[in-house]
Amino acid sequence: MNMKAYIPYMAIIFNQFAFAGSNILMKIALERGLNQLVFVVYRHVIAMFLLGPFAYVLERKQRPKPSFAVMAKIFVLALLGATIHINVYYIGMDYVSPTVATALGNVVPSFTFLLAFLLGMEKVKITSGRGRAKVLGTIICVGGSLLFTLWRSGYLFKSVVEKPLINIYNNNADHLRHHGKENWIKGSALILTSHIALSSWLILQAKVFKEYPAPLSMNTLICFFASLQTSFLALFFGRNPTIWKLDWNVQFLTVMYCGVLNSALVYYLQTWCISIKGPVFTAMFIPVQLVIVALFSIIAFAERLHLSSLIGAFFIVAGLYCVLWGKRKDSLAADDEHKDGNMKTTTDDKILEISTSTK
Repeated sequence: MNMKAYIPYMAIIFNQFAFAGSNILMKIALERGLNQLVFVVYRHVIAMFLLGPFAYVLERKQRPKPSFAVMAKIFVLALLGATIHINVYYIGMDYVSPTVATALGNVVPSFTFLLAFLLGMEKVKITSGRGRAKVLGTIICVGGSLLFTLWRSGYLFKSVVEKPLINIYNNNADHLRHHGKENWIKGSALILTSHIALSSWLILQAKVFKEYPAPLSMNTLICFFASLQTSFLALFFGRNPTIWKLDWNVQFLTVMYCGVLNSALVYYLQTWCISIKGPVFTAMFIPVQLVIVALFSIIAFAERLHLSSLIGAFFIVAGLYCVLWGKRKDSLAADDEHKDGNMKTTTDDKILEISTSTK
């Protein structure tokens, strides 16, 4: 295997480190007073100005003129994937640790499969091994997320450090107020709700992309609409002008980090990895983010985990890989059918297919 073959692996692992870093930084910033509405607006404005020039130059020829129907769908995409998902996710994170928030992120592929199945977009042959794997994996993953959320008891592991290297809470009472059992359930439920919105966004995005095949331009429009929508929410829930002021501290760093790194660079790398290796390859590395965040939180925040949480996380990851295995088998079967179909086509058909797929 030459060096070029390793580049997708390095890129996707870099992405997981970037996502892990954003979860850790956001937890610290939220505890230090960053308003999530302000964060969402600033993050998407930064991303819009970064992606806009690239979208204008690189997609000038392939970008179709958007109709009112397409713009309405992109508006809904912004509502689901940014305004609802990100705001609800960070409201939930205020009640739980970064490890919990990251662990629950592993349910997204299963939620997406379940929604696609309910909408009739995903066909399942229960008689086949891959069909049973997807159904069983979804059940295990959803069951693991419920177990993770509702069962917080049993053995509590000792902290590996005597005191946290980074103290994000003012005092112990503040820690208990945020992370008691009732708030743990509330925060986990909010995060799971946000992932339902994200799964809906993933399904709708696939449909919209067929009508508007310009990913940079579409993402720029999503950022534009998301900043408008969240600004509107801020008129009701963030009327204090002081919350919009960012000093040179962890709040400013978090906004810049997520706006520049997550919404711009990681977006490019994610899209490139999917084009080279496919979506299943990208999703397989999601648990890496959980390992990074968990190790950092245990050392830096002196986080202590319940045995029940580890059991729930294990079922979530196990269910994830069952679904991914089934999807991988689907892709291989589709490729075989495609090859068989190509053998029956004429040379002109093959040339037409190649020319249309490389535009």
